Amino acid sequence: MEKLKKFLLAEKEIPENWYNIQADMPNPTLPPLHPGTLQPVGPQDLAPLFPMELIKQEVSKERWIGIPEEVRDIYRMWRPSPLYRAYAFEKLLDTPAKIYYKYEGGSPAGSHKPNTAVPQAYYNMKEGVKRLTTETGAGQWGSALSFACNHFGIDLEIYMVKVSYDQKPYRKFMMNVWGAKVFSSPTNTTESGRKILAEDPNSPGSLGIAISEAVERAITAGNTKYSLGSVLNHVLMHQTVIGLESIKQFELAQDFPDVVIGCFGGGSNFAGISFPFLGLNFREGKKVRCIAAEPSSCPKLTKGQFRYDFGDTAGFTPLIPMYTLGHTFIPESIHAGGLRYHGAGALVSQLLKDKLIEAQDFHQLECFDAGIKFARTEGIIPAPESTHAIACAVKEALIAKEEGTPKTILFNLSGHGYFDMSAYDSYLSGKLVEHRLTEKELHADLNKLNTPLIP
Repeated sequence: MEKLKKFLLAEKEIPENWYNIQADMPNPTLPPLHPGTLQPVGPQDLAPLFPMELIKQEVSKERWIGIPEEVRDIYRMWRPSPLYRAYAFEKLLDTPAKIYYKYEGGSPAGSHKPNTAVPQAYYNMKEGVKRLTTETGAGQWGSALSFACNHFGIDLEIYMVKVSYDQKPYRKFMMNVWGAKVFSSPTNTTESGRKILAEDPNSPGSLGIAISEAVERAITAGNTKYSLGSVLNHVLMHQTVIGLESIKQFELAQDFPDVVIGCFGGGSNFAGISFPFLGLNFREGKKVRCIAAEPSSCPKLTKGQFRYDFGDTAGFTPLIPMYTLGHTFIPESIHAGGLRYHGAGALVSQLLKDKLIEAQDFHQLECFDAGIKFARTEGIIPAPESTHAIACAVKEALIAKEEGTPKTILFNLSGHGYFDMSAYDSYLSGKLVEHRLTEKELHADLNKLNTPLIP
């Protein structure tokens, strides 16, 4: 048992319910606002974009939301996902800390994203939706939704951020294999895309721009709805299967984490690993520290403002109470494309405002260094996004070494990096450059905002 590395659950242990943290949060989030009236949005405002069951989940205060059996059947393809103890990594770091990681790279799409893509496609299918639109950054979300839509017979159009479209062509091919149409965003096919290109013909794109294009297309096309891979409450809730499984696996390991870490773009994989542990903090008085690890070149949690802002660049979406760098902010073209988002989900933002979670930012070279060390000891090449969580785990492990105190660390290895080898080639050949956000760059888009500040 001492050298046991892998803690697996039987198929019957796949969670039967998602955990809705809104039932336990000390302070609820503020309501999203209609972009035209600035009044709280109602179900009728969201109905053009989402099926009614997802709208209900978005606003629900019930602690447990049942997972449809049809969704659990598909989850069985890769769930439960394994929990590993990183013995070799611990030895390399010479730390008294125990390091565990939950590995989500075994899904068909190679990341955690199918955990929400499958139920989103399922609920749209149940309401008779024939086509979905979405955006994707690095391609993990686009791949996941392509897989899910193919399973349920739904057509899919994907607006992929241009810099990632160029950096990661194999992700695009993966989406094509599952039947999706993929466009390099910004495009000339939407009004919002044409506006961006008129201002900057060489725009690298951003998730905010791609969201604008996908939302515009959903609004203007018939029998079409929109699907989002992060940020929204129901999306984060679907991902809690990760943390719920982890809690059971720690019972098998007869251990429990002091620190839980997830990389942070909009919030989906951080919420997935951390929210069930936060629930234990709220209900049982546990003291688990939960840390969101974000890129230093897109530091909305660590350096942004907490205020109402649009989820997209063009201003089509409701105004969300979030930590933001401004919806027109265009992040540097780092390889962690899934983290290049200007804002944060309302749930995570409220938790951070209430000091119930922590946020730390990490530079690109620091993250790749951590990812390489992890790959050489544990064998899995992590996605560039996941290296931020690894870098944070390294930091916490070295603090434990310096202080001489034992600590148990859990991080979410949210996906593999086997479609990201050009990024690793750039790092290993010394071509990967560091980007440091200046104060001028940091405040430029925030200074343009006229959206409501939150006390």
